[in-house]
Amino acid sequence: MELKEKAAYLKGLMEGLQLDTDSKEGKVLAAMADLLNDLCAKVTELDDDMDQVYEDLEQAYDELDAIDEDMDSLESAVYGDEDDEDDEYEDDGEDAAYELTCPNCGETTVVDEDTLLSGDLSCPNCGADFEIEFESCDGECEECDAEGEDEK
Repeated sequence: MELKEKAAYLKGLMEGLQLDTDSKEGKVLAAMADLLNDLCAKVTELDDDMDQVYEDLEQAYDELDAIDEDMDSLESAVYGDEDDEDDEYEDDGEDAAYELTCPNCGETTVVDEDTLLSGDLSCPNCGADFEIEFESCDGECEECDAEGEDEK
């Protein structure tokens, strides 16, 4: 039974009892029945409003999901698979690796930055020692420009 139906049932019981609404007790019971009826109507109205709010929220979430999917499609169209490419170049805490070609046997070797800068390079294939000559950039790179400004 709904609230309104329960309130109507109680009002019917009161009328069936044929209470005297002119007596003190009858006036109180009649006022309580009217109040109960008004409260039931208001609760039913609020319940209906909440149902509508839930429906609106559900629709809004569906629309947001659709917008999110559209944004993902747009990002893919505009940027392509750039996110996957960025993963290749992310620094995950490992040292940079450099490929060197042995001048003696021509074998390619991969070394880390510390080994490269230490100057103690030998080919793991033929065992020949060799040196790396670093070319200067004559102050044309950004790092040199920044260092030159610090020295001024």
